[in-house]
Amino acid sequence: MAETRAKLASVDPVWGRIVKEADEAVAKEPLLGGMIHYSVLHHPSLERALSYRISLKLANGEMTEQILREICDEAFASDPSLAMAARADIVAVYERDPACHRFLQPLLFFKGFQAIQCYRVGNWLWRQGRTDLAYFVQMRCSEAFGVDIHPAAKIGQGIMIDHAHSIVIGETAVVGDNVSMLHSVTLGGTGKEEEDRHPKIGDGVLIGAGAKVLGNIKVGNCSRVAAGSVVLEEVPPCKTVAGVPARIVGEAGCSQPAISMDQILRSGA
Repeated sequence: MAETRAKLASVDPVWGRIVKEADEAVAKEPLLGGMIHYSVLHHPSLERALSYRISLKLANGEMTEQILREICDEAFASDPSLAMAARADIVAVYERDPACHRFLQPLLFFKGFQAIQCYRVGNWLWRQGRTDLAYFVQMRCSEAFGVDIHPAAKIGQGIMIDHAHSIVIGETAVVGDNVSMLHSVTLGGTGKEEEDRHPKIGDGVLIGAGAKVLGNIKVGNCSRVAAGSVVLEEVPPCKTVAGVPARIVGEAGCSQPAISMDQILRSGA
């Protein structure tokens, strides 16, 4: 068994670490043994484990867990980038969230991570032209997690959504790689227009709790949006904006604000 685990870790380091942590968790807390076996140890890969977790969370009286699991398995088999993005998301949560001490935690317990993986399946369905199923995934994700992401939105990898209460991301929104956001963030429109109407968030951006970014505007790479801000105008790269409406109040304060997660506004920063 140990040799198998070591080989797995060398082939897929993220999944190998999750499996190792799952073994340790079962030994430490046997009452979670059934949950952890069904969620992790029973599966040969992260892809299969994600299919199980997503289908378990989204199933209801209108759509069975088995049907949803088949949809997820098809998505992960058809588009390997989905699971690669999930691996990047796990690492992002582990590195940026001080409450995350193991790779295992996002997969089992963190609804921000789980909601993003549900979105990724919904987005795959949308790109396949299976829009009604995509809308079903969006609906159930909103009901199960309080995270409402339109399946047509474009979201990169290495995403960390901390706490993940009341997240709204609109249809034409674009979110780059390595973005971090906290609860109650809205990437929304400003009216009833039907064309390109939602924000474009660059790579490495940090968006604080309760911030609203509205309209077809750009938030430049490695910028910061302070908590509670309402952003209605373009934000240049590497700047910090704050207020209602938001204004530039300084530099971003570091080269990678989404990774440092430093939200303190300092004079000249």
